[in-house]
Amino acid sequence: MTERPIALMWFRSDLRLADNPALLAAAKWAKQNDGAVLPVFILDPVIADQLGGATKWWLEQSLSALNNDIAELGDSKSDRALRLFTGDAKTVLQGIADEKAVQTVFWNRVYDKPSTKRDTDIKSALLDHGLTCESHKANLLFEPWDVKTGSGTDFKVYSPFWRACQKLPPPREPHGAPDSMALFKGEVSGQINISDFDLSPKPVDWAGGLGERFTPGEQGAKDQLFDFIDDRLTDYADMRDRPDHRVTSELSPHLRFGEISPYQVWHAASHYADANPGKGKTASKFISELGWREFAHHILFHAEDLRTVPLQSQFKHFPWADEAKGLLAWQKGQTGFPIVDAGMRELWHTGYMHNRVRMIVGSILVKHLLIHWQDGLAWFDDTLVDACPANNPFSWQWIGGCGADAAPYFRIFNPVLQGEKFDPKGDYVRQWVPELRDMPEQYIHKPWEASPLILKAAGVTLGKTYPEPLVGLKEGRERALGAYQDMKKAAA
Repeated sequence: MTERPIALMWFRSDLRLADNPALLAAAKWAKQNDGAVLPVFILDPVIADQLGGATKWWLEQSLSALNNDIAELGDSKSDRALRLFTGDAKTVLQGIADEKAVQTVFWNRVYDKPSTKRDTDIKSALLDHGLTCESHKANLLFEPWDVKTGSGTDFKVYSPFWRACQKLPPPREPHGAPDSMALFKGEVSGQINISDFDLSPKPVDWAGGLGERFTPGEQGAKDQLFDFIDDRLTDYADMRDRPDHRVTSELSPHLRFGEISPYQVWHAASHYADANPGKGKTASKFISELGWREFAHHILFHAEDLRTVPLQSQFKHFPWADEAKGLLAWQKGQTGFPIVDAGMRELWHTGYMHNRVRMIVGSILVKHLLIHWQDGLAWFDDTLVDACPANNPFSWQWIGGCGADAAPYFRIFNPVLQGEKFDPKGDYVRQWVPELRDMPEQYIHKPWEASPLILKAAGVTLGKTYPEPLVGLKEGRERALGAYQDMKKAAA
């Protein structure tokens, strides 16, 4: 019996059915050729290197959700509708092609250098194998090679980059999911179960707080988007920097794993603006954050190595401090700066942190403590559910003053002033630093300035129930500026 021809759909950072151009193309090809679609996910070394503890947890949940969605779309009773493999992606794909009647392979493009090199090698090998390959644009609104300055160079500053994007044809309308899909239902050598990926938290299940905050998977992404559009977008422009209010979209982990596309998000916000005259400002502000995400991915595509090489080369000479105790205190949320400790504890419990607080905790680490931005990057890589190859290193380079469009190094956040401005009543601090819950509002962000009587009434003993600050704010600022001057001399 002749086997039906197979279109292999290779999922990577696009774990969704709707608005998935490669999946739509695979389903269309299978229908036109009386074939079947073989959906595949491969945990290869490139993807594995981009996962930390929190993103491993998310990936397991997301793959399980995608498998169920594919099974339902393909009218399959199997709990293995999405075929899982581990190992070198080229070897796995060639092995499947040798064993089965695979004629064509579809995937959506990703933009970090290890992935683009892998995909180029695989495409060449598969073409030599007699297969056809199609890659599609699904995860960015604009391709990195399509957005250039007037002189044809790559943008280094966000504002002109986003203006140039807005002059291009607007993002297409999102596609739906395939109406139906004939799935390949035979066995494939080497396929494994999701438990074999060993992604679950160990030695204990520490992910309870992550599951309380988020629901991985395409349906969770859609619910998050609709909740944001319906309930929070109206206040976004005015309140987005307030961690004491839930105003931000919290879509970043869903975008990181491609459970929702930027096209779906862009058009949802645009339709909101059209349907709500006078709300264009808040929708535009939110859409500009999609632009910031685009900018990060474009920088990633062009950069030598965003995780290890500062975009501003003079920072190779920066005199970073070796502060293991300071780093550990920062990781545990024990710096003595309430807004910083609140953010670090929120991160540990939920796998997430408000964006304004990310900037504050980052500034304390790299400036007041002089700890290398790569140490902060590594911790966020392991603990953030939205840690991705673009946004996380891009943001840490920005915080460290060495990245694209970075604020001047001498812009040093004062955690007290930041707390008083963006958490004025201390509600965010009280939620995540309960030992300070009874501190008066005027001292919640600077308990070291409270009198012994006030501290006693609040049940706070500095150095025992809550730590003293790791460094004086003035001292830390002056030390950071001195280190910056030393770097400039060394780089001269």
